[in-house]
Amino acid sequence: MPGGKVGGVGDVVHELPAALADAGWQATVITPSYGMFHELPDAKRLDTVDVAFCGTTHAVGVFDVPGSEQQVCNIAFEHPHFSPLGPGLIYCDDESERPFANDASKFAFFCATAAKWIEQLPALPDVVHLHDWHAAFYFLQRNFAPEHSQLQDVLTVFTIHNLSYQGTRPLRGDDSSLETWFPALNYDAALVRDPSNTDCVNPMALAIRSADKISTVSPTYASEIRRPSDPVRGFVGGEGLETQLENAAKMDRLVGILNGCPYRGESGRRPAWRRVVQLATDQVTAWFERSPGNAAHEIAKSRLAALPAQPPTHLLVSIGRLVPQKMSLFLVELADGRTALEHIAAGLGGDGVFILLGSGDAELERQIVEVAQRCEQLIFLRGYSESVADCLYRGGDLFLMPSSFEPCGISQMLAMRAAQPCVVHGVGGLCDTVEHDKTGFVFAGTTPVEQANNFVAMVDQALNLRVNDNDRWQSICTCAASQRFDWSQSARQTIKQLYGFAD
Repeated sequence: MPGGKVGGVGDVVHELPAALADAGWQATVITPSYGMFHELPDAKRLDTVDVAFCGTTHAVGVFDVPGSEQQVCNIAFEHPHFSPLGPGLIYCDDESERPFANDASKFAFFCATAAKWIEQLPALPDVVHLHDWHAAFYFLQRNFAPEHSQLQDVLTVFTIHNLSYQGTRPLRGDDSSLETWFPALNYDAALVRDPSNTDCVNPMALAIRSADKISTVSPTYASEIRRPSDPVRGFVGGEGLETQLENAAKMDRLVGILNGCPYRGESGRRPAWRRVVQLATDQVTAWFERSPGNAAHEIAKSRLAALPAQPPTHLLVSIGRLVPQKMSLFLVELADGRTALEHIAAGLGGDGVFILLGSGDAELERQIVEVAQRCEQLIFLRGYSESVADCLYRGGDLFLMPSSFEPCGISQMLAMRAAQPCVVHGVGGLCDTVEHDKTGFVFAGTTPVEQANNFVAMVDQALNLRVNDNDRWQSICTCAASQRFDWSQSARQTIKQLYGFAD
């Protein structure tokens, strides 16, 4: 649905149901309306369900909302609780002392609504497939609400997209807490509690303990999260839930299924350099008009205007959310006090340009602006534009994705689809999609500093190869473009390994 895609979960919930439908399944996607989906053209009100929440019964509108995939049914629930800070906001930016407060309340209410609606269907579904902590509150209803006991007869599976976000909230004593949401619920504290903060409900832990089957979005990530995280080594693993995940694996309840990538229409021809510059300039100009005086936009406008008409020898590209997972290795300080990002940009000299597209954490944005002020080769496009991103995927020479951890990742797939090799950190889904010296370049390391040094060295190695061995470089580009991480394969594995149905 327009405006509803956020991150990898959005990609999966859009693409996987369509692939399941192509495999012969009837797929229905359920989502909050966020105060907007019910107003889309051709949205139709189907029903109203009465849901008990925070000690009051609420009437929730149920809408059928057409989507881009005709064979998939899209259901949106509408109520003011789904847009607490105004229409169209998928996530709320809560204060640091009350993390997830608005969002947890919103999704707990959503899950209670989903349980009530599913139970009232003429026929129960064969499978309920839940995604990440947001949908994990559903298990409160399935496990503990007597009025929803028949939901226990429905196969219920859970997919972990990113274990670092768990939605933990207090059990009681807060407006956003389990006992405030469901004061009459007779829950089992051992099933709902966070392993470290036993006075909190952890929906991710609840789902891992309760689901009939659990998947992650790549095989390597399924292995990594069974080990404890180790910040000293720069390793992100189970994030406190490794014991529960190891138990699930021993019970054959945990599988890793790689996400797919859309290949409809392929990626198109490589855009001309002037097209890349013009699209970026137009977008930055539009951003600057909305935020006059923004330092990031001012620097980007100046750098774009100064670019020569001739294409650079190298165009490096990075696209992604500015969060520690994606950006921390860029900003690790090396022995001379400069960051890895500065080393990479400076290493281009006058022969290259590095365009970084993304936005997110305000402190990370500030640090990257500071680097951009010092490095003429770096153009930081602070924001996101689908058209600019598509142009950079197709027009770049080398894509950089040094994630500290990566459950799956789609940016590397989109770059490879367009024959742009990637330099990636050998973790999670990056390890499962990029083969060193064949379809791209993979670095590793036992500490963040070693990883950052190896990252810089690998970029240098890749660019040297591009200059000095064109045949081998073209072979890597061709092999990258020939890879197929298609959703039909993900759907087949989901049906067999997660749902337990034969082909």
